[in-house]
Amino acid sequence: MEFNGQIPCTHEAIDEWIADPTPGVLETLGRTGGDFMVIGVGGKMGASTALMLKRGLDETGQKARVYGVSRFSDPAARERLESYGVETVSADVLEAEAVNQLPDARNILFLVGQKFGTAGNPEATWATNAVAPAFVCERYRNSRIVALSTGCVYPFVPVESGGATEETPMGPSGDYANSCVGRERVFAYYAGKYRLPTALVRLNYAIDPRYGVLLDIGMKVAAGEPVAVDTGWVNYIWQGDAVARSIQCFDHVSSPPFVINITGPETMAVRMIAARFGELLGRKPVLSGTESPTAWLSNASLSMKLFGQPRYDAEELIRIVAEHIRQGGVTLGKPTHFEARSGQF
Repeated sequence: MEFNGQIPCTHEAIDEWIADPTPGVLETLGRTGGDFMVIGVGGKMGASTALMLKRGLDETGQKARVYGVSRFSDPAARERLESYGVETVSADVLEAEAVNQLPDARNILFLVGQKFGTAGNPEATWATNAVAPAFVCERYRNSRIVALSTGCVYPFVPVESGGATEETPMGPSGDYANSCVGRERVFAYYAGKYRLPTALVRLNYAIDPRYGVLLDIGMKVAAGEPVAVDTGWVNYIWQGDAVARSIQCFDHVSSPPFVINITGPETMAVRMIAARFGELLGRKPVLSGTESPTAWLSNASLSMKLFGQPRYDAEELIRIVAEHIRQGGVTLGKPTHFEARSGQF
């Protein structure tokens, strides 16, 4: 699908764009019975996940319900979800009793996670990333779970390696990444204990016009601010493709958990990305630092084999984000801090 230069300008329109279900999603939903629950629906990927499920179920004639669970600190976000037909439930998943009172659902998408603020409050990060999954697994021991993880569970790998594969041993730096290893271990424990069909999605940088590594770089170029190139290479993928592939993982849930890297097929140099934004935005990029020979990179070969190529390639995504910046589009105000190499966020 080629980018035609038109960028939606509201949160609602962008959600609709991202949530366009792929043929693969429609096929999966057509053979997947039962209701769906998106736990962590208030996060960056939550709305597009819930909306893609709702639209896909409607298109395939399924009568299944889509629940969205969050603490809902933003009432407008909750109203927007309900306008899509998502049934919202306010709950704190760090409270076992609140989790036990959630409605039944056969298919669980677990999107809960904490990254930023870890350096000042690591205890909360560990609780969010490794305790909440235990409560959810106990409550939904008879369901099927697709849980969002991160490519940060891997160590830095040489740029020329092509990225960490699903067989690469985990060995990250910092509390955040290690708590994500803890999250995976908890899901694996319950998958074994209850024969709970599970998939772990190791995502490396989903791109939404409103946030993500490309927006971080593009905004710095537009403002004439230095772009750090110490972490000199990245992987990324259109958020709509990340969501679609996560939903399609219901076809592959297993015990032990099915593990998959979700990102784009390209390894992109931050220096080149900044240069391309400079061309598109009419600004000369300012770079700082020196590229390290390693980076957090993932090999998405298994994802490409199972789900095919993403709808937008790396160049098209740069052009999408550049046009969004040029138009002064809305943002979520949530930088990724992709350049951090210490593992502290």
